Amino acid sequence: MLDKLVIIPTYNEIENAENIIRKVFSLIGDFHILIIDDGSPDGTSQVIRALQQEFPERLHMVERAGKLGLGTAYIAGFKWAIAHNYEYIFEMDADFSHNPDDLIKLYEACKNGADMSIGSRYKTGVNVVNWPMSRVLMSYYASAYVRIVTGMSIRDTTAGFKCYTLKVLRAIDLDNIKMKGYAFQVEMKFTAWKLGFKIEEVPIIFTDRKVGASKMSGGIFNEAFWGVIKMKVGSWFRTYKPLSSN
Repeated sequence: MLDKLVIIPTYNEIENAENIIRKVFSLIGDFHILIIDDGSPDGTSQVIRALQQEFPERLHMVERAGKLGLGTAYIAGFKWAIAHNYEYIFEMDADFSHNPDDLIKLYEACKNGADMSIGSRYKTGVNVVNWPMSRVLMSYYASAYVRIVTGMSIRDTTAGFKCYTLKVLRAIDLDNIKMKGYAFQVEMKFTAWKLGFKIEEVPIIFTDRKVGASKMSGGIFNEAFWGVIKMKVGSWFRTYKPLSSN
């Protein structure tokens, strides 16, 4: 069984791609990386292919025809990780808003008993750097809204920096995950929570991207607001059973 795989979705991340890959590979612990590139027109995939010559056993890539949504990118990555039997599977952004050094803390949390660990911006206050106050408040209260609707006690319900153990991803019916944008992060946490897995939040400092363009949009927040209500109501009529616990 392979150990650690970091899944990084990319779309027009040519300014960050090489730097994030080299940083992750500099960490102790033999991390592997899977890039899910959604047909970036800026040449991101060409950069990755060149780096694969340097890291043939550790750097992998799935190229998709176009921009199909963050959630579907991660689902594709999860299925790839399951097929290749990785024990610990991470989600991380390409833009250094997630500090690669914190991968080790997420790994240690799962290694020491958590089924899923979350890099949390809000476990110990508000740990966000370089965001305007309006975005901080929107993110913070979005997490509070999700807690109220779902009943989860997780402080950072919308976090996208996570580590899953293989048994969690095997237990979730990935084809039944409906949300495509950032609300996908909520749905995955909610499903793992409903299945009874142990979820641990690990405090991190989130730093907004320095180069490249943000992928946030009004449609993303619209999906999150109504999608969370729909998800909660749907859970009343659903029995949560793991697909597999092996």
